[in-house]
Amino acid sequence: MDMQTGWNENRALLRGVAAAAPTLSHENHGVAYETFPLSVLRLSGSEDRVNVIAARPLLEQCPVAVGTPLEVEGEVRSFNNKSGRGSRLVITLYARSLRKGGGEPANDLVLAGVLCKPPVFRRTPLGREICDLMLAVNRRYGRADYLPCIAWGGLAQRCAGLEVGDGVRLAGRLQSRSYTKVEDGVSQQRVAYEVSVMKLEPVELGDT
Repeated sequence: MDMQTGWNENRALLRGVAAAAPTLSHENHGVAYETFPLSVLRLSGSEDRVNVIAARPLLEQCPVAVGTPLEVEGEVRSFNNKSGRGSRLVITLYARSLRKGGGEPANDLVLAGVLCKPPVFRRTPLGREICDLMLAVNRRYGRADYLPCIAWGGLAQRCAGLEVGDGVRLAGRLQSRSYTKVEDGVSQQRVAYEVSVMKLEPVELGDT
């Protein structure tokens, strides 16, 4: 995917296999939306499992069942989960187009937005450098998506020097990560979603 995009871009292209049949997610302005998990293999052989949301008319044009190979183009979306169950920030892939077909797995994102929290630089127990970022990407109608991003190594060092309000453009992939959360002495398996940053460049606000 080309990094040269307009300001406040949010473009995703994922190619994988539906891991379950779609189920009703919600309705908005009279349109029903359904959700299903898309399994995308990494080069290592492990998988990222991304939750796709698609309008029912889109699914009527491209029916999805377990095992259906799919190419999904759309945007990464976030919303706050106020149910008290699961992650507070829910990340999904909003589908603008669905196509059946195989081919090599793909997981490509291009995002441009503004840092809305100070970067958090840390090291793993083995000494690997990591930097966590929170990127706000505006939608067309005044809302914004808040997307957690993670950078590694030398790129993490560069990201650590960024500040709240800085504009950035990045390319990466949407990854899922399982972890254990302990609440009131009870362990729960949860899944976190974040953008793994491959490339990043600062941009001046208002650039195109």
